[in-house]
Amino acid sequence: MSLNKTFTYYCADSLNVRRGMRVQVPLGYQTIVAFVHETIQMCKSLDEYEKDLGYELKEIQEVLDDEPILNAELYDLGLWMAHQTISPTISCFQAMLPNKIKPKSASKAAVLEYHVKLLDESKFTSKKQQQALVVLKQGMILRSNFNKMFPGVLGALLKKGAVLVVSQERSAAFSDLDIKEAAYPLTQEQRDAIKEVEESDNDVILLHGLTGSGKTEIYMQLASRMCKQNKQVLILVPEISLTPQMVTRMTNRFGHNIAIYHSKLNDQERYEQYQLVKNKDVKIVVGTRSAIFMPFDNLGLIVLDEEHDHSYKQDSTPKYHCRDIAIERAKHHKCKVILGSATPTLESYARAVKGVYKLIELKNRIHQNLPVSHLIDMQKEIRKGNTILSSQLKQAIQERLDKHQQCILLLNRRGYTTIMKCRSCGEVIQCPNCDIAMSYHKDSNKLMCHTCGHESSADIVCPKCGSQNWNHYGLGTQKLYETIQEAFPQASILRMDADTTKRKGGHQAILESFERHDADILLGTQMIAKGLDYPDVTLVGIFNADALLGRTDYRSVEITFDLIVQASGRSGRGHEAGEVYVQAYDCNHYGIRHAVKQDYISFFNEEMSYRHIGTYPPYCYMVAIGFSGKNEERVSEAAWKAAQYFRNHEEIRTLGPSQLPRIINEYRQRIVMKGKNREELIELVWQWFQQQAFNKNQLKIQIDVDPYVLD
Repeated sequence: MSLNKTFTYYCADSLNVRRGMRVQVPLGYQTIVAFVHETIQMCKSLDEYEKDLGYELKEIQEVLDDEPILNAELYDLGLWMAHQTISPTISCFQAMLPNKIKPKSASKAAVLEYHVKLLDESKFTSKKQQQALVVLKQGMILRSNFNKMFPGVLGALLKKGAVLVVSQERSAAFSDLDIKEAAYPLTQEQRDAIKEVEESDNDVILLHGLTGSGKTEIYMQLASRMCKQNKQVLILVPEISLTPQMVTRMTNRFGHNIAIYHSKLNDQERYEQYQLVKNKDVKIVVGTRSAIFMPFDNLGLIVLDEEHDHSYKQDSTPKYHCRDIAIERAKHHKCKVILGSATPTLESYARAVKGVYKLIELKNRIHQNLPVSHLIDMQKEIRKGNTILSSQLKQAIQERLDKHQQCILLLNRRGYTTIMKCRSCGEVIQCPNCDIAMSYHKDSNKLMCHTCGHESSADIVCPKCGSQNWNHYGLGTQKLYETIQEAFPQASILRMDADTTKRKGGHQAILESFERHDADILLGTQMIAKGLDYPDVTLVGIFNADALLGRTDYRSVEITFDLIVQASGRSGRGHEAGEVYVQAYDCNHYGIRHAVKQDYISFFNEEMSYRHIGTYPPYCYMVAIGFSGKNEERVSEAAWKAAQYFRNHEEIRTLGPSQLPRIINEYRQRIVMKGKNREELIELVWQWFQQQAFNKNQLKIQIDVDPYVLD
């Protein structure tokens, strides 16, 4: 099959058609929206041209854009991205654009606003009309605002031809750049880091700094210098929950000359923010992963804060990593990329140690030393009858409540319990669409599949034995919330997980409430583990800290280490000393021990030795190919054939096929290829994929270059 085949059409008015524009064209029995890839001026008649081609050319039905919606840089970036991720080029373009202008459809018109415009001053006669004239002399005004200010006046003015109502695309509000100085002097370490960034010949900088060491202030100082040079700045954060706090910091420093871009905005809001950048109205963009595709024309700095975070990797086609896109864009704009983290990915730190990236380290906190960490053995606590909350952590929480200080409690599992199990026969209720146990949510009395979203009532009989007696196993955020509320009835608690942040603005509302000290305790999943900065938080408690170690994924230890260190870093960021209590069952695991000590270098060295033994990144490059479909036999046959194909190439190592859990009624298998040369590995997979011919309704193939997880 050919993923990126182009088709030739003719256009009578070809002078107005350029690369990167959308056009409406016939394809088979349907009409689709496509991109212009190349234009060729015919030097002979259409009949002669068709005769040379050997087929009849169809005509472009409509040119949808007055100018290219993908500039030359972004168009070339899409082509590069398609090759690197082994994806259809059109899917890359779709990933790059807001929904309003994606090539999937041309029907999503932008929202219009209606303004009242002054035409003839002499026709304003009455007292009310004269008052309206004073306002209109200052410029056009929204029709809705005009009618509120001067009810009943507009109709008469329109009849007399004194004013005109004009429509314009609605645009986001912004203001002029207003750069303020930092509220406190920089440390010597921060000044040295800024100097190193500016003087480095390497355009990719790994800023490895302890939590609370002042990385964000370095970003803002460098952003300020870029803005003063009339250049644009992109600040990326991994989670939507981190966006409000970063936006607040940036607006406090730069005013409202900022575009904000993330998935919780609706289609119109994303389009408006996109237009602010395209029209060069703003200098600074703060956003999550998709903001990397904003239409910059003079980019001076790209920052990936918390660069280790898995959210920077797209989990659907095209499966790109934001870091790779950032580095590629930086080459075009000749600007620097800063990768900031207290726990860099092993790949990034290894590249920095080798000199591929420039390594800059911040070894000291701004206000305090690192919080004092305590490792709690939950096996011993269970013998004392403390199954969820250890006696030490319980006492520490009470001390904070007595001092009117705040606590953050982390559990990386939403819901009430992990599984519901029959007391009579041991049957576990699984999702009917997936080979995964349903999670029990007490507040709604529902069972939910956190993979496909299937829901059902928890008032059920056992499908195996008919019993109605159930045991609930595992710990979710709902159950933890209930436990903490029972232990501390006087405490005010906020819960932050995927269930409590479904509504628009949910993240921001919870965090702002906590910042106002409306609550004593913030309890949640991994979305509260990183980036948050609250000076009154002096205690962090981490529950089931070793739970992720049970995963089969090669990154499970690294992810566990990151989560503990990042969560620990939320404690003691103000002038009061902080403490961290880490509750775990496997207290001797090296990942847990190094994380409690916040010793990244020791963890890096030990984990790298295991990666070397198993030949995992950064000691190799990998490509994973997933096969899925309704027919188990067909999926298995395709996976085995592919594995055999790649095993014929001695320069790579092929693992699998591995059978994966069924998801949304589809059987799944996966093979993984490892190689030393990334480009050769990509080319080999391309060669294989171009040879495939299959019905997409019967078999789906997903390719993941540099997979982040293999679970």
